[in-house]
Amino acid sequence: MSDVEVALTELSEIATKELVKTQKPVGLKENVRVAKVGGHTAKVARDYLEENIGSSVVTKDNKLNYRYNDTKELE
Repeated sequence: MSDVEVALTELSEIATKELVKTQKPVGLKENVRVAKVGGHTAKVARDYLEENIGSSVVTKDNKLNYRYNDTKELE
């Protein structure tokens, strides 16, 4: 993930959190609706940014530093 992808993810999460505070959804259907609106906020920001820079902000890179172990260590 690029820095922009991380920022857009954070934006959608923060937007959803703020919407929950004001709209106080109850039940799965209402929470799904609020989550979609929060995600849409980040989509609008992404579309606007991509339109202005002329390229995609989504990358195939994985910036996380995971280390996978194939063997199990027993102590």
